Amino acid sequence: MNFWLVKQEPSAYSWEQFVQDKGTYWNGVRNYQARNNLQAMKKGDLVLFYHSVVGKEIMGIAKVTRESYPDPTAEEGNWVVVDLKPAKAFNKTVTLEEIKNNSKLKDIALIKQSRLSVMPLKATEFKILLQMGDTPYSGV
Repeated sequence: MNFWLVKQEPSAYSWEQFVQDKGTYWNGVRNYQARNNLQAMKKGDLVLFYHSVVGKEIMGIAKVTRESYPDPTAEEGNWVVVDLKPAKAFNKTVTLEEIKNNSKLKDIALIKQSRLSVMPLKATEFKILLQMGDTPYSGV
């Protein structure tokens, strides 16, 4: 199993909307590195859903339910989507400031590549973030 983090502005698509929709395809990625990360996702991988711009916090855990396929919203290019479904809301959201203040997360892509919208996480980073969010999850 691999671990990921996806970023989304809550004004465009919030965690609450994602939960209400019971899942979505993750579209609109127009960065090659982020696209490659989508292509690397496997069914069953766990994904942290992060609100960017407003809030700047991890909201919950999603699960990959379908591996990459062509992005139906792309007018040109080799862009892809994956299907995600909500798995569990964090009991306590984890803010960017808290992440920056945790020395064990100093190399996390969220800090090192702040503009990247889809990024891999190490298993240890994922588990630390779950602990910070007071969110036990048996799916790990």
